Amino acid sequence: MKLAVPKEIWPGEKRVAVTPDTVKKLIGLGFDVAIEAGAGTDAAIPDDRFADAGATIVKTMKATVKDADVILKVRPPVVDGKTDELAAYKKGAAVIALLDPYDRKDLIEKMAAAGVSSFAMELMPRISRAQSMDVLSSQSNLAGYRSVIDAAHEFGRIYPMMMTAAGTLPPARIVIVGAGVAGLQAIATAKRLGAVVSAFDVRPAVKEQVQSLGGTFIEVDEDDAADGETSGGYAKEMSDEYKAKQAAKLKDVLAKTDIVITTALIPGRPAPQIVTADMVAGMKPGSVIIDLAAERGGNVAGAKLGETIVTANGVKIIGPENITSSVATDATAMYAKNLLNFITLSVDKDKGTLVFDPKDQIIAETMLTCDGKVVHPKFGGEEVANG
Repeated sequence: MKLAVPKEIWPGEKRVAVTPDTVKKLIGLGFDVAIEAGAGTDAAIPDDRFADAGATIVKTMKATVKDADVILKVRPPVVDGKTDELAAYKKGAAVIALLDPYDRKDLIEKMAAAGVSSFAMELMPRISRAQSMDVLSSQSNLAGYRSVIDAAHEFGRIYPMMMTAAGTLPPARIVIVGAGVAGLQAIATAKRLGAVVSAFDVRPAVKEQVQSLGGTFIEVDEDDAADGETSGGYAKEMSDEYKAKQAAKLKDVLAKTDIVITTALIPGRPAPQIVTADMVAGMKPGSVIIDLAAERGGNVAGAKLGETIVTANGVKIIGPENITSSVATDATAMYAKNLLNFITLSVDKDKGTLVFDPKDQIIAETMLTCDGKVVHPKFGGEEVANG
């Protein structure tokens, strides 16, 4: 079995899909591992470390993926007017990556036409058996951490209270909007740096988690929020009545806030706009907002992906693009382990074969294409037949 890892060519992407440690384990599973030269450079993994782990270093992408049974990537295959990565993959190859299926349905069709089996890691089911493969959690964890560090860099003051002979400096006040994985890590990081932290989420179930990390939970209306969570544990869009109460509460809180970090996302839908222009206008000059949902449209009015906007009242609104790549070494280590655990599920080590079982919930919910067809029901396909 051949497993290939091409260099990422997505703009700004610094992560790679394997580490020397996971390469050793993949070889132990029976794979011959080929890695394109320079694939790990931006994640601080030079080619010789991969070679020492047993991988073959190949000069070009086409040579790397030639005859590969499995292709591990971070970003989707690039198919545009100049580049067609899919054309280099053999028919029947399994492509495992973050495939952005909700926004790239055209690519799903192209992968089906190319005859590759594709698996979108962001569709991993929220079940205990899949926790070690949960890419969204591993990468969001780092995004939450990095957002607090970036906010500290942009903010004109320090986070902790400091008592000196020259006077006392008050602590920064930080509000985290969305207490999922990224939000909870942001709370923990901000508290460690000495800030006073509050958090808002439509799911009342996360209140104890927020408080356990030292944050204050911002409550709107417990009765209205009782149904704020999907069966998969994600936040869901709320009623207009709840949104009105939420807006009034947040406007009051944000007027006293120095830093806001927003993380709220709804799978398959644009990010809900939570921080309005009116709220931003009421914030103090020098305040900083980091919108981690900018790639899905943003939680903040006026946020633009990849840009820093300074409002008329002196508030910075930052829409980071691929923030996880800014901690590429650690992000790679976690992502590579997620992929290793996923592929291990389908390897029969004794027989030296690779079989993706469509009866397995993990496989069924992540598989987009197979045998020349779109098979995921959410994206216009029919579930692949069991057997």
